Amino acid sequence: MSASPAAPARFGHALLAGRGRMALILVVSLLATCLTMWWSYQVKIKCGGAPFLDEGRSSHWPVGDPDAVIPCYSDLMYLWIGRDINNHVFPFIHGGITPDGKLFGGVVEYPVLSGMLMWLGAIGAHTDTEFFQHSVWLLVPFGLAITVMLALMTRWWVLLWAATPPLVLYAFHNWELPVVATAVSAVAVMAWGSTISPRTGERRLSVRTAAILAAILLGIGFCLKLYPGFFVLPLAIYVLTYGAGAGPGGAAPLRRKIDWVGAAWVAVAATLTVIAIQLPFMVLGFEGWRAALSFQGQRKADVDTNSIWYWGLRHFTGGQNDTYNTLVGLLSPMLIVAAFALAVFLGWRVYQREGVYPWIGVSASMLAGFMLFHKVHSPQYTLWILPFFVLLQVRWPVIAAYLIADFILDTTIFRLFGIYTSGSPMKWWVITGVNVGVWVHAVVLAYLIVAFVRAPLREPLASFGRRVRPPEPDLVTTS
Repeated sequence: MSASPAAPARFGHALLAGRGRMALILVVSLLATCLTMWWSYQVKIKCGGAPFLDEGRSSHWPVGDPDAVIPCYSDLMYLWIGRDINNHVFPFIHGGITPDGKLFGGVVEYPVLSGMLMWLGAIGAHTDTEFFQHSVWLLVPFGLAITVMLALMTRWWVLLWAATPPLVLYAFHNWELPVVATAVSAVAVMAWGSTISPRTGERRLSVRTAAILAAILLGIGFCLKLYPGFFVLPLAIYVLTYGAGAGPGGAAPLRRKIDWVGAAWVAVAATLTVIAIQLPFMVLGFEGWRAALSFQGQRKADVDTNSIWYWGLRHFTGGQNDTYNTLVGLLSPMLIVAAFALAVFLGWRVYQREGVYPWIGVSASMLAGFMLFHKVHSPQYTLWILPFFVLLQVRWPVIAAYLIADFILDTTIFRLFGIYTSGSPMKWWVITGVNVGVWVHAVVLAYLIVAFVRAPLREPLASFGRRVRPPEPDLVTTS
């Protein structure tokens, strides 16, 4: 017996074609990302520029072009004043919170790593516009890295991230791109670790090792914007159930093995990462570190938090009174915990049926529950959930409804803030747009709590770890 000489050639051509297709996807998606982020910059920069007022505040702030479809408001410019960022105070170490809930001395209302990014962006800046521009340069690499990782895991589906409105609306609205990058990186590490090495024919990393590395990334994300820390629980359960324990073709595993030690290491790795990052700030400036937590704890669910509580519950309590604040304080955390428990339970049902715990879907479900029931729902949180639309096979009408509602919300909510601030007459289309955006988001998020867990992964991510060796060449019998 001998191998057909045409078989290796066909395999080589297929390999080269695959690499060429991947290169094309990367080029197109990176160009799309550069275009959308450039567009985002052009939109936001209109709120800045000379002439400048006291403390380097642009006279164009916060309206810019009042006739623009997309408002130019950006937290990157807003926070230049009021948190001592303009005074280049190192974050958290020297500050605190006043009895009436105002932060001072470099304390910002974000976790410590986001505070560090703000401080870095302010180096050399003397105006809000320079601070914005420096921050843009810090954020751009994270946006490009997310695109590369999503492209490698989902091929052309990456364009849902790279070429849709959210990246235009929010790339430079707040410091979201770094935290999104940590969440996507955790998935990418698990995916890469599960691929089969062509040299050994085995996984590149064990399930436990890959998950520990992913947990470290999620711990870093927790110190940026909290939400990636939620994903440690489903990741630990994935390791507990021995990862992708499915047999050939995705069949149920022939035997089950519980890895308590691996699951514990995942939790420990994330915890130690968070402690290592937080501890220096706690030791050097505990009051400033605690002030950021106190600020979030005291924050009310008012108009600028843009949640279902303000737009729904408020109407049943007669306004933002003590009853309203008490109910939000009780119901919001209770429902978030209930949503997390439901996601974990639904994931377990999938594991019992299919043999693999869907940690990515459960993570997405937990995020949907958090976004739905938390007292703060900023529009830029769309960047948090958007990668899960790329990674998971979510129905097109659901994605379209969410993104359309998001665009309507972003183009109306900041006009609403301006109306409230200036005392101008309310415009019917503004208040209608805000309510449409809020409530369509709420309905879709409620649906996604269940749908994310059941949604299959997109290819080739779904096949990582199930691929064994390259196909054998065709064999022919010769006499």
